[in-house]
Amino acid sequence: MMDIPNVVGDWQEYQSKEWAGLRVRLHHLRRATPQRGRDEDAKGLTYVAFDVTFENRGSTYFNIDLYDHPRHYDVRVGRDGHGAFVDEFGGAVIRDFNLYPQRRVTATLYAAAPAAKLKQLDIQMSPGIDDEPAFGYVWTGGLGVHEGSTRTGGRASSARTGVASEVERFLQDSAGD
Repeated sequence: MMDIPNVVGDWQEYQSKEWAGLRVRLHHLRRATPQRGRDEDAKGLTYVAFDVTFENRGSTYFNIDLYDHPRHYDVRVGRDGHGAFVDEFGGAVIRDFNLYPQRRVTATLYAAAPAAKLKQLDIQMSPGIDDEPAFGYVWTGGLGVHEGSTRTGGRASSARTGVASEVERFLQDSAGD
């Protein structure tokens, strides 16, 4: 059970024995418009893009699926956690991909929401791995917040308030426990 959210940029390793060596990271949160153009349903909204990378440090391959119905990812914005518009067709997703040992695969995904709410995002990834649903890790961050690792010593954030800085402070305080 996860009781500490991840900050955008953190790696998370799957803990099950059958997926030993597989880890995932959500990173490079930025303003961007899909290469295929804006969706009509996102009219008046601001697009963001983020990358999701899976890395196989194990000894066998894993089949990764990050695009299937129901959706394998969800984006929530603002303090109240309203659902963002997820552009399912604008990104480069991972469909039925065999990820061999010592390799990575990255997907670029797009979502849109009112610009004022993009200072606080929660993104949940729940991929299919070997045709089984995987645990949904959650990352939190926002536009204008620098991503980085949670290791002591060097996370810089340009945000003085907001959920990302709160998570940052919580992780730093709990590292001392």
